[in-house]
Amino acid sequence: MSIRVENLSFAYKKDLILDDVSFDIGQDTLLCVLGKNGAGKSTLFKCMLGVLKAKKGNIFIDGISVSKLSSKEISRKIAYIPQVHTPHFNYMVIDVVIMGMASKIGSFSVPKDEDYAKAMEILKYLNISDLAGRGYLDISGGERQLVLIARAMLQDAKILIMDEPTSNLDYGNQIRVMQKIQKLSKEGYIVILSTHNPQHSLIFCDKALILKNGKVLSYGDTKETVKADALKKIYKIDIDIKEVDGVQICMPVL
Repeated sequence: MSIRVENLSFAYKKDLILDDVSFDIGQDTLLCVLGKNGAGKSTLFKCMLGVLKAKKGNIFIDGISVSKLSSKEISRKIAYIPQVHTPHFNYMVIDVVIMGMASKIGSFSVPKDEDYAKAMEILKYLNISDLAGRGYLDISGGERQLVLIARAMLQDAKILIMDEPTSNLDYGNQIRVMQKIQKLSKEGYIVILSTHNPQHSLIFCDKALILKNGKVLSYGDTKETVKADALKKIYKIDIDIKEVDGVQICMPVL
């Protein structure tokens, strides 16, 4: 499994949002996309999901252009995990996970017992099987994020795109969710996530893509990409990166 973005540009009318963006990653990789608000992160994800059509360039999944795939075919290859998900009805957690079957069953079909069994296996894998019978709106933000990851896993797509998966979580849940995401990236998935916390990229991610004004400022292995000078360029503050017990720590210079 691989995904390659090649010379991708996108514009809303005359406003260029993405400008000649290129990168490629393979299986068992966790990629972090960094950039301030408006840098083009969400637009990049929408192009990769086939929601938006690029002005120029292309996106390839295993060498096949996304433009040649139907929305159902894309959903079998790429799963999207949103930053916030608040349904109008308080579905049981197991039913939220089962929604990941939508691309694989017909409009008038119903999930089978084996589908529910597989959903439970995934919940157990994520250590949240005890939530199966609870209302989705009754659980914590961190638990909801793990449920959405479970739903994506049931979709059987091997590329997971996550829009700021830890943005509304407390510190403990941020770390727990990132640990689960990192584990997935070591077990056959490609995971691409955006974040405003460069520390997450330094601790958990294999590669980093830094966007500035829709252009690639830097891309590559995290430790070679997430540098103090690059972070200063996008966040407009002085930043220092120190190594403590083999872990790089990102700190503002006050």
